[in-house]
Amino acid sequence: MELKNIVARIYLKNGQAVKSRKDHTPVGDVFEAAKTYNDCGVDKILLFDLSDDDEEHRVNLQTIKKLNRNLEIKTCVAGNIRRFQDIKQAFYMGCRQVMLNGSKWGSIALAEEASKRFGKDRIMVSVENVNFIFKNREAMEENFHEMLVLNKNLLDAIENITTIPSLVIMDEYNVDEFVSVLKRDSVRGITGAFVTNGEVDVMMLKAELSSHGIRMVNFAPEFKWSDFKLNSDGMVPVIVQDYRTEKVLMLAYMNEESYIRTINSGKMTYFSRSRQRIWMKGETSGHVQYVKSLIADCDYDTILAKVSQVGPACHTGNPTCFFNPIVKKEYIEKNPLKVFEDVYSVICDRKEHPKDASYTNYLLDQGIDTILKKLSEEHTEIILASKNPNPEAIKNEISDYLYHLMVMMAEKGVTWEDVIQELSQR
Repeated sequence: MELKNIVARIYLKNGQAVKSRKDHTPVGDVFEAAKTYNDCGVDKILLFDLSDDDEEHRVNLQTIKKLNRNLEIKTCVAGNIRRFQDIKQAFYMGCRQVMLNGSKWGSIALAEEASKRFGKDRIMVSVENVNFIFKNREAMEENFHEMLVLNKNLLDAIENITTIPSLVIMDEYNVDEFVSVLKRDSVRGITGAFVTNGEVDVMMLKAELSSHGIRMVNFAPEFKWSDFKLNSDGMVPVIVQDYRTEKVLMLAYMNEESYIRTINSGKMTYFSRSRQRIWMKGETSGHVQYVKSLIADCDYDTILAKVSQVGPACHTGNPTCFFNPIVKKEYIEKNPLKVFEDVYSVICDRKEHPKDASYTNYLLDQGIDTILKKLSEEHTEIILASKNPNPEAIKNEISDYLYHLMVMMAEKGVTWEDVIQELSQR
């Protein structure tokens, strides 16, 4: 049996998340919702574009692009996919899949063109009746990777017609029904309001479904608790690190129960030595730590946890618990991204707090045309230096170019994080 998925849905209207296809009541910050789905165990997000005109469609696409910059899980866009150009644009915005509407004329021809160009693993279709499947069975098998089934009562009929895997909408929370549906070989996953309303812990649901013999996309630890070497208190220290910045956030301890809870919930859970009880990080503050990875050290007596931290890690309100300097030796930073960020930070500081005789302030005061002129000159210098057999000249010109590039970035409000996120989608 293949791994099964739990999928979230986001409906977009004028760039905002709304309640449903028919109810356009706003439902909070769309970026916060997507980040929660990204961390909490959801396997994919369906993004429904509910725009009524080209301008609203453009706004929704920009929202989708911004969402994908901060997501690691797969997204699929649906709605207003009418032409091949719409599919190309969705992929350019960072989506891994598109969903065609099976009830719309021309969807098969569009799927044929798209699957030939991009591969059928990137093409889905929504179906609300079996007639569409019956009439287009062969073409569907060749061109669609998965179908969204709008009515679970169609599953018996669908299984008699096609082998295309189904993602089934199940808006009522009923674990027994989830088990029944997911045990079908033809079903790849489920989606529904139970994910969107935030009342269900997705990782805990996956753990429960796994207990019924369903193979879910969840944590399957390589080590049992008995594999660890425990300290004198019967615990293992855990070093916690931000998975993106690699900044060390805190140190805590786990016993067997907190270890198992962490694995099952996907949220860092510890044993408090002062309170002598199990506690989940963020249970009162909301500053949850979502697990990205757990790694044992060489002696199996310490765990390194890489997490997505919500809010500050420290109870004092500091981003990390480590902020009290003891000694420090000056050194030259050699981490490339850290160097870029440090230089960029200085440029931004000059923008906010100008200094006399500062070349950076001269460029910023002169405006974008002067900055671009210098950038063009430095670009030409790189090309000329590339003809020089001495690599030192190339290094110098690249450094000059990167500095002027960062001045332009600061002027336009583009950060290195924005660039890295964009590159990671390419």
